[in-house]
Amino acid sequence: MKKVFNYFLIGVLAFIPVVVILQIVWFVKERFADLIKMVYGYYENYAVTFTLFFISFALFAYIGYRVSMGRSSIIAAIDAIIHRIPFLNTIYRVTKKIVNLVSGHEPQKAREVVYIEYPKEGLWVPAYVTNKENDRYILFVPTSPNPTSGFTVIVHESKVRKSQMNIEQATSFIISVGVDYDKSQEANELPK
Repeated sequence: MKKVFNYFLIGVLAFIPVVVILQIVWFVKERFADLIKMVYGYYENYAVTFTLFFISFALFAYIGYRVSMGRSSIIAAIDAIIHRIPFLNTIYRVTKKIVNLVSGHEPQKAREVVYIEYPKEGLWVPAYVTNKENDRYILFVPTSPNPTSGFTVIVHESKVRKSQMNIEQATSFIISVGVDYDKSQEANELPK
């Protein structure tokens, strides 16, 4: 009976990633359906609804193309307007920098992953380099299993150990609570 119960638990645990993905798909489907219902509620015509969605998709694709080629005049106009609004300009500027960091549009220095000793000497955690000022690193230290939560620290470059991991690998390492770690040679090279 104990073996059967163990097999049952292993089977349940094996389905957790599937359930997480299904929850995400369900959430996106519900939000998309709500959006269609909202637009359809105004026009009550599927042709108009799908035309609006097609135009929106084409507009976003065009803006994405222009942004990837350099600068979009539409985004520049929105930037100029929002930068004149107190308080909102700060939120907009910070959000834009975070999106650029994650999407890869920030300079290479901001896409670095390093190790720092935390919470005490001899314990190493990965951190994202968000900025560098002279000999000081400004780092975001994410927490497991949610890499969007964490804290920001400023450390001297002597306290930092470079990593070969990129942002995606470090994020996968953090989300998986260390299970997905393909840079084990780095762990062996860290000081004790």
